[in-house]
Amino acid sequence: MKRFAFLLLLTAATVPAFAKPITFELPADTTQFKPGPHLDVVQGNCGSCHSADYIQTQPTGPKFKKDFWQAEVTKMIKVYGAPIDEKDVPAIVDYLSTTY
Repeated sequence: MKRFAFLLLLTAATVPAFAKPITFELPADTTQFKPGPHLDVVQGNCGSCHSADYIQTQPTGPKFKKDFWQAEVTKMIKVYGAPIDEKDVPAIVDYLSTTY
């Protein structure tokens, strides 16, 4: 048993010495956030996790306006833990519902 514990410890100590960091390059954004009210708030909050490309793939049309975006922003905060200040929520919803 002592020999097994020693081998396990030895393996755990040597593996990181041979590990190399992984680097990768993200693809370039193909679009930008559309100009609109509160763009700076959206870029600062949403842009840290989402590209403008991603936001533009969301559904559009009359039924996907304020209530839809309010639910999406709430989901980002409550389900995914997005660090969005509550005071920024109305500005984000306004931007998304009037710009997209």
